[in-house]
Amino acid sequence: MTQAKPTILAIDDTPVNLLTLGAALKDAFDLQMATSGEMGLELARQNPPDLILLDIMMPGIDGFETFSLLKADARLADIPVIFVTALHEQAFEIKGLALGAWDYITKPIQVETARQRIRNLLERERLRKQVASQRDQLTLDLAERRASHDKLKLAASVFTTAREGITITDIQGNIVDVNDAFSRITGYSRQEVLGQNPRLLNSGQQTASFYETMWREILGKGHWYGEIWNRRKDGQIYAQMLTITTVRDDDGNPTNFVAVFSDITALKEHESELDHMAHYDVLTGLPNRVLLADRLGQGMVQAQRRQQLLAVAFLDLDGFKSINDTYGHETGDQLLMAVTRNMKAMLREGDTLARLGGDEFVAVLVDLDSATSSVTLFNRLLEAAAKDASIGGLALRVSASMGVTFYPQDEDIDADQLLRQADHAMYQAKQAGKNRHQVFDTQHDIGLRSHHGNLERIRQAMLANELVLYYQPKVNMRSGKVIGAEALIRWQHPEKGLLPPASFLPLIEDSPLAIEVGEWVIETALRQIGQWRSSGLVLPVSVNVGARQLQQLNFVARLGETLSRHPDVGPGELSMEVLETSALEDLAGVSTVIAQCKHLGVAFALDDFGTGYSSLTYLKRLPVSLLKMDQSFVRDMLVDAEDLAILEGVIGLARAFRRDVIAEGVETVAHGTRLLELGCDLAQGYGIARPMPAADVSAWVAQWQPDAAWAR
Repeated sequence: MTQAKPTILAIDDTPVNLLTLGAALKDAFDLQMATSGEMGLELARQNPPDLILLDIMMPGIDGFETFSLLKADARLADIPVIFVTALHEQAFEIKGLALGAWDYITKPIQVETARQRIRNLLERERLRKQVASQRDQLTLDLAERRASHDKLKLAASVFTTAREGITITDIQGNIVDVNDAFSRITGYSRQEVLGQNPRLLNSGQQTASFYETMWREILGKGHWYGEIWNRRKDGQIYAQMLTITTVRDDDGNPTNFVAVFSDITALKEHESELDHMAHYDVLTGLPNRVLLADRLGQGMVQAQRRQQLLAVAFLDLDGFKSINDTYGHETGDQLLMAVTRNMKAMLREGDTLARLGGDEFVAVLVDLDSATSSVTLFNRLLEAAAKDASIGGLALRVSASMGVTFYPQDEDIDADQLLRQADHAMYQAKQAGKNRHQVFDTQHDIGLRSHHGNLERIRQAMLANELVLYYQPKVNMRSGKVIGAEALIRWQHPEKGLLPPASFLPLIEDSPLAIEVGEWVIETALRQIGQWRSSGLVLPVSVNVGARQLQQLNFVARLGETLSRHPDVGPGELSMEVLETSALEDLAGVSTVIAQCKHLGVAFALDDFGTGYSSLTYLKRLPVSLLKMDQSFVRDMLVDAEDLAILEGVIGLARAFRRDVIAEGVETVAHGTRLLELGCDLAQGYGIARPMPAADVSAWVAQWQPDAAWAR
């Protein structure tokens, strides 16, 4: 008979997360899904699961309130709960665990780690229930031993055959009996422990206050349950799950104590392995990004407290790629381990060397007296990285380019900014000839940021007609029809050439200039639609609208005025694209604006769908007509099963909510073919056409034909 799968209830308002969990856990578990706390409570009451995965940030009642309601229901109170959330702050984790959650997993979810932790928790819950069941049965049998000979025989059978160790003591704590499992786990025979106190198993791992608390609960509540470390006869330390229960006579007086325990050392060791994998690089054993962030944060606090300098050194190996490509990845891995050993040997106690991935390393050097006195340490690190390494009969050697920055600085700065500064300085070291270190110039950086933040220069560019719109066609791959184009801004810089939006738009996004540029884009796109129409080409155009512009109180009025200046542009020929993350910042306000724009004949698309906290609630409340699937998922859909699953989910959501869906980032015929198989007909991307000047669009539309594979 096939054993039923454990049931897991996942409560998360983000369908993308539910789809990812479903794909990862469906083979091992019976997974139920709920998109709100209310729905999760209802499902749990209908069919109590074995485990609940609970998001924190949800509309309606959040995860913490949902947890409290679960615990208030007697049928659901003992179900293990794991918080699964994007909230990385330690305060939220502490709050979740303090409420009684069994674990806390942060997003993005590491699927294999999450699956194993879930299995471990379910196994611990199974053991707890089994131990509790046997404990209750044994306690009952002992209490009624005078009344029923059959029950005594049953108790004796359980006592003898149980896989868990059982210890019975008198009221003074002296051992009066143990079972065979006790001897198997501890190494002590029954005769060796009779009359002894269980403290002979004490490992010294727990404090006196731990035992005081334990006995206070035993004497006050009649039982205690928890993990404890004990020592076997051969001296080996092991972990056990222990339940101690007070046995009372008919008058309620305590007569014995019964301890039931199981050896959970293997589970604890596996937990330790998973924790190590989460914080250390598998190849070199160095701290990874996660642990580096923690060490760097601690170092910054220590530097402030001790009023000394901290240095962050970003190292990239010179020549490693050539060796890796020539001799293979195995040789490359051996070389990385050799370089790691050499550099670690040069560091002092308290310093940290971490591997970010590939051939990139970061060293956090603490308690430095001055920047000048640190040069010797930097040179020692460079010399260590450049030592010859003998691998498989080959004498191999690389060098390192190092970027350095110091903390504290004149301006407030966080850990991520320090890493970016050191990374920037490392590239300067490479450009200067490699095998050297370069210190980040903070004063120059302040001036550079001020220079690049010159909003007046961008305003002048707009007035001087240096800003231009390029257009990327959108097509129906199945029918072969060109359905429109997306307007994309560029800067035709007189000295630097054609600049992409990423080089200047971020500088103005928090400035009123962002609104001026946004209105210029709409005006220019409408003018171009009219010019195409006059030449016989009817081509709808979509423009991107930023959060700052969309949230202006007069946005709809200004749009209406602009449309009135172009009466030759028909309804539906202009549409807006708004980033999913921007729309969710002010859901109610954006929903109202979209609805008002629909009365003007302007539809909206939700851009980069799937990259924010997408949910059924948001999709229901936002009256958009089109969902644009983010190119990051489309690009890797042919090689990444998770990205493919996300696209399938988005297409399913679009179909369920009667929305059109378009894929951006279609780079090859194979991408288009797979999208057609999934039911997505609309697409844009380099595999169809790159963004082009307005003058080139008519000719492209006239000659474009879909690939024959799409027609089939």
